[in-house]
Amino acid sequence: MKQVVMAYFGVQYRSALGRQAAREGLAFLRHAATLADGPRHHDLAFAIDEAGYDTLVWAAYWTDPASFERWQRGEELSRWWNSADRLEGPCGWFYEVAMPEVERFETLFSTVDRPEGVAHLAPSMSGAIREHAYWGSMRDRLPASQFDALRGSGARALPVPGRRVRLGGFENLALIRSGQDWSDTKGQERRLYLQQIEPQLREGMDFLRDGGADVGCLSNRYLVHVDEDFAPVERSYGLSMWRDLGHMERWAESHPTHAEIFGAFMQTVQKLEFQLDLRLYHEVSVVSAACQSFEYLNCHPKTGLLRLA
Repeated sequence: MKQVVMAYFGVQYRSALGRQAAREGLAFLRHAATLADGPRHHDLAFAIDEAGYDTLVWAAYWTDPASFERWQRGEELSRWWNSADRLEGPCGWFYEVAMPEVERFETLFSTVDRPEGVAHLAPSMSGAIREHAYWGSMRDRLPASQFDALRGSGARALPVPGRRVRLGGFENLALIRSGQDWSDTKGQERRLYLQQIEPQLREGMDFLRDGGADVGCLSNRYLVHVDEDFAPVERSYGLSMWRDLGHMERWAESHPTHAEIFGAFMQTVQKLEFQLDLRLYHEVSVVSAACQSFEYLNCHPKTGLLRLA
């Protein structure tokens, strides 16, 4: 495997009619996943965005770009996505796609028995690693960082507002999906997570969603997984795009909102004497400009990277 595809298809709405259209569209995407060259893994999650729109995000993963591109260009999916109905209906649609080379992403888990995201593409996980639990370890886990500073390119052409907007990429855009699974917690650990850790996590995610531009965060969504019937389950993740890895590192190391999350977690860990059923993971990618694509259909102007317009 040389390269993977992380494709986030989203739909936003603010009405019962929009919700119905969104669910019908997502049912179609799930059907499309069963077609030739469909994703190796996909999941669905819910968020409320900065403009108050309900947002469902269908995340799908492929083991190579050629397979994804054949799937995306397939007659059935292409006809549906390019239909005028996507521009005139009661909801907005978008996709945000990253295709990092394997030396430009890493994924890390607190346990080895429950993969998430891109880890579903691998047959197994490694054992424990040394590059962990110190500031800078995230960068050290990226093979490309051994010979590349992975700095962002800065300025770029801004998107032109419209009903269908396509964007190119940022050089060395940093993408993180960072999640938590509290379904196995109970008793004191569950109370500490829900009453102390999760509120601080939500506050930090809301800061990045609403004011993250000041620290280099281009977009952030805090999502809760939902099941086949769109009911929430006890798993969530933050999905952020950053100008580059350096901006992400500086927020994680020194910003008060992340310090509060980290502090609440460490207090819980110490109270429980490091015996946790809470499961944590993340995946971090640094993506070259040529390996990104974004498209927004009938979306409000603060959606994802449209806010740059």
